[in-house]
Amino acid sequence: MDTNQEKILEKAQARVIETLARNMDLYGITMSTGLLYGTLLFQDKSMTLDEMGEALGMSKTSMSTGVRTLMDLNMVEKIWKKGTRKDHYEVNLDWYQNFIDLFSVKWRHACEQNVQGLKKSLQELRALKEMEDLTDENKDRVNLSIQRIENGLEYYLWLSRLIDSFESHDIFQFVPKKENES
Repeated sequence: MDTNQEKILEKAQARVIETLARNMDLYGITMSTGLLYGTLLFQDKSMTLDEMGEALGMSKTSMSTGVRTLMDLNMVEKIWKKGTRKDHYEVNLDWYQNFIDLFSVKWRHACEQNVQGLKKSLQELRALKEMEDLTDENKDRVNLSIQRIENGLEYYLWLSRLIDSFESHDIFQFVPKKENES
């Protein structure tokens, strides 16, 4: 490939890498981890932490942290390579599954935290409602709060079922993947 073609290729890849990194940053993945993911995406071979650090101009420690995050999200996997003692990593190329893994982990965690907070508040408000010296005005406020929290809990049950549909791949019955056109 001549140098002009090489420049066009590198520019196109760099744009995608940066776009992916910015997008992942919106969902709580650091920009450097997003850049690492994008860099691995365009490799035709697995990479070691040293190679990643060299490609991105970052420390091996930063690469290790980023790889660990991506592995936790099932977006990158460690592979065995004959003849080397260093760990090698490659990106999972299934974008659908990457999306499911990234969002399911984050959504489920947020959902569980929020449900826990709502249930604790609901318990406290129900106890408050039973107090004999509660004024009528405060009873109304407590009842309204209980109603809104119960609505929130219904939402989180729905969100949990939505997450389940992603993890089970049932979502593809409603929103099918595009078939490859030959």
